[in-house]
Amino acid sequence: MAYKSLLCVISDWDHCQPALAQSVSLAKSEDAHLEVLCLGVDLTQVTSYYAGANAVILQETISRAMIYADNLKEQVQGMLKHETVRWSTFTSVAALADLGRHIAARSRFSDLVVLPHPYGDDVGPEHEPVTEAALFEGRAPVLVVPNKGEPSLGPQRVVIGWNESAEAMAAVRASLPALKRASWVNITVIDPPVHGPNRADPGGMLSQYLARHGVTAEITVLSKTLPRVSDVLIRHVIDCQADLIVMGAYGHSRLREAIFGGATRDMLEEAKAPLFLAH
Repeated sequence: MAYKSLLCVISDWDHCQPALAQSVSLAKSEDAHLEVLCLGVDLTQVTSYYAGANAVILQETISRAMIYADNLKEQVQGMLKHETVRWSTFTSVAALADLGRHIAARSRFSDLVVLPHPYGDDVGPEHEPVTEAALFEGRAPVLVVPNKGEPSLGPQRVVIGWNESAEAMAAVRASLPALKRASWVNITVIDPPVHGPNRADPGGMLSQYLARHGVTAEITVLSKTLPRVSDVLIRHVIDCQADLIVMGAYGHSRLREAIFGGATRDMLEEAKAPLFLAH
């Protein structure tokens, strides 16, 4: 498998530039076609209107979103016209509650979706549902790019957050092209179960699977010495100077993670290295 069709979703020029730059670098290294979706989001909450509001007000908010999407498209084209990669741009307008349908329409035909960090200061409310829509509705792997850092042609040091889940396995399979190019791959297991078929050799079967694909990986087993699994994983990533984290996304429901927290949400909020996610 190779990444021949890349998708980058742009809804905020200032916040999304690192993701777009990383998309261009990946398109160069993979000889891929880059699609850029310029998204105008109508943030209007229809239920907040008084009873006498008419369709003219609603049309005005949609028109503003269309103008915003067209302006984004001009900025993206101004950047990409100097690049040698194959690319195309599209515009789309959606209400915040209807983002899933628009993102899925493009992401399901992409090998990889590259997105900006969905959390942080001055981050629009659309970034979180865009990320979730690509993973759930689009069923595509997602590369989440942090706000700081230079674009890379390919990761060299990769940490795999392994918990034997179906989501983690999906992420490993989808990231194989990147893993094959990496010079160092680490399978990180945090507090492996004391009961189960792999208790004597946590991560061993995954290491064997990767070896058959030409990927040599070492295994690190860590104890949960910090309150959250994400804290342990982030500290390990920093210690290893890894430039990519591969992990499954949302092993629990999105609602549960939104209310009680979870490893996926914690990593999206705090990880400084790019995150490769799949569900």
